[in-house]
Amino acid sequence: MKNRILPQININRLEQMLSDFAQIGKTDKGGVTRLTLTNVDQQARDLLISISKTAGFKVRIDNFGNIFIRRNGLEDLPVVMTGSHGDSQPRGGRYDGIYGVLAGLEVLLTLNDFNIQTRHPIELVMWTNEEGSRFTPAMMGSAIFTEQLEIEAAYKIKDKDGISVKEALEKIGYIGTDKVIGQPIKAVIEAHIEQGPILELNNQTIGIVTGAFGQRWFEVKLTGLAMHAGTTPVNMRQDAILGMAHCIVALNRLALKPSSNDVRLTVGMITASPNSRNVVADEAFFTIDMRHYDADLLADLEIQLRSELTSIADQLNLNINIQRVLSMPAIHFDEQCIDAVRKAVTKNHYASREMISGAGHDACHLSTIAPTSMIFIPCIKGLSHNESEAITTEWCQAGANVLLDTLLILAENGGD
Repeated sequence: MKNRILPQININRLEQMLSDFAQIGKTDKGGVTRLTLTNVDQQARDLLISISKTAGFKVRIDNFGNIFIRRNGLEDLPVVMTGSHGDSQPRGGRYDGIYGVLAGLEVLLTLNDFNIQTRHPIELVMWTNEEGSRFTPAMMGSAIFTEQLEIEAAYKIKDKDGISVKEALEKIGYIGTDKVIGQPIKAVIEAHIEQGPILELNNQTIGIVTGAFGQRWFEVKLTGLAMHAGTTPVNMRQDAILGMAHCIVALNRLALKPSSNDVRLTVGMITASPNSRNVVADEAFFTIDMRHYDADLLADLEIQLRSELTSIADQLNLNINIQRVLSMPAIHFDEQCIDAVRKAVTKNHYASREMISGAGHDACHLSTIAPTSMIFIPCIKGLSHNESEAITTEWCQAGANVLLDTLLILAENGGD
């Protein structure tokens, strides 16, 4: 990057905030476990609100615990929104989600430092339960804000210990009373680590995110016959685990076909019954996560997937049940928001690329109600949802400076 014309973010302050938040739920290997609506999540929320109120920003909390931090504009105009989430995966990384929250907070603090006024108000949001690691589904707070999920239904969802979302919100004191749904929004920009290796491998500092992959999730159950492992010849078995193994290999082969065009196919969860070392399994269950940007290709791949897995089951004398349990369309972000990010990148002379997110983010829900885009920075070796997740000071500063200039463009102070 060439010498930047002021204003620019205070990298020392941003890195200190990132370090402070990384102590909340810190793991032995330097990551964080900060599951949504737990005591450590409460501590992170409290710290965010404390910093924000000290800086003079208005703080609101809605009835799902989403936190809205506003820096007023010169006029009563639709808000320009930024932010991400503060919860993590179990033994997750210290930058996933929280980088976008604290980069947004640093932008607001920088505007204070330089006494910069924008026509539109800028609002930072920390969304509740983006990860979905304690309560399912993921991206719950933004789904409620965009009215894609009914709050009363969400309140009743329980974790593995039988604690409901509403009970957890009440326990940490974060059922707010502020009415925020329906407010006019001019634009939304979410900053995030890439969670993949592409930017670093190509020596690029900023990802200009143009959309997100469509997703289809499946649950597959194979049913055979439980038999004695010592007395039943292999060629006479109805082995559900063998069927699952064949299916997983077939799925990987399908994903690697040139015609699949870089589809993402993942088997992430498996179980077997009776799960005994000397019994041929009579049931095997596994999940499939399929992602791509092309809706027609996803539809064609689902047909191929069902055909290949059914054929395997028939060959091994197994019954098979394939259920699609999630279907999310590909997201196409707003061209004007994307162009604002492009202009901010050009101003700062960063190496960049336009890219599609393979992961879901709160921005995906928000794009259904407002013009939206995202800014990615690299993470070392592409690691995320991992305690070893890391970024460099250069990337940290670059992402926040691009966020600053993008928000200045959209909030209209002449920053473009």
